Amino acid sequence: MQTDLSAFRTGDYKAGPKWKVLTWYFLNYYVFASSLPWPYGFKSRLLRLFGAKVGKGLVIKTRVRIKNPWRLAIGDHCWIGESVWIDNLDDVQIGNNVCLSQGVLLLTGNHDYTRADFPYRLGKITLEDGVWIGAGSVVCPGIHCGSHSILTVNSVATRDMSPWQIYSGNPAAFVRKRTMKLHA
Repeated sequence: MQTDLSAFRTGDYKAGPKWKVLTWYFLNYYVFASSLPWPYGFKSRLLRLFGAKVGKGLVIKTRVRIKNPWRLAIGDHCWIGESVWIDNLDDVQIGNNVCLSQGVLLLTGNHDYTRADFPYRLGKITLEDGVWIGAGSVVCPGIHCGSHSILTVNSVATRDMSPWQIYSGNPAAFVRKRTMKLHA
C-alpha cells in the first residue's frame, strides 16, 4: 500500500461558510499578514467581527497569520509577535498575559500517516494564563500548556506542558521549574 494524495479528504474539518472564509482570506492577507503596522485596536475589532473572543489589551504585531478567527479565544493583555502563525483548523484557547514570540507556530492539524488517504488529524491547543512560547517554537495539535509554563526558543511541544515548568528542545523536555521575582 502507498500514500494516495488524490484520495485526500478533509474528514470532519469544515472551514466555515465560503463567503466568510473568502472575506477573511483578504483581510488576513492585507491587514494581519501585512508589514504595515495597523493599530492593535483595529485588528482586535476585526478578529471579534469574525467571531474571535478577544480580551482587552491585545498587542498583535505585523505579518501574523490566523487561519480561522471563529476558532480563536484570546484573554486579556496578550502579546502576539511578528510572523506568528495560528494555524487553527481546530480551537485555540489563549489565556491572559500569554506571550507568543516571533515566528511561533500554533499547529492544530496534521495528517494521519497510517492511512493511504492521508486525512487530517486535528487537536485543540490550550495555553493557560502566563504561558510564554519562545521565538521560532512550534506547539503541536492537542497540546495543553499549563499556567506560566515556558517553551524556549526553537523548541517543539509534542506533549502537554505542566504549570510553572520550562521546556526546551525537539521534542521539548522538562528543563527546570519556573520561578518569578517580585518586580521593584
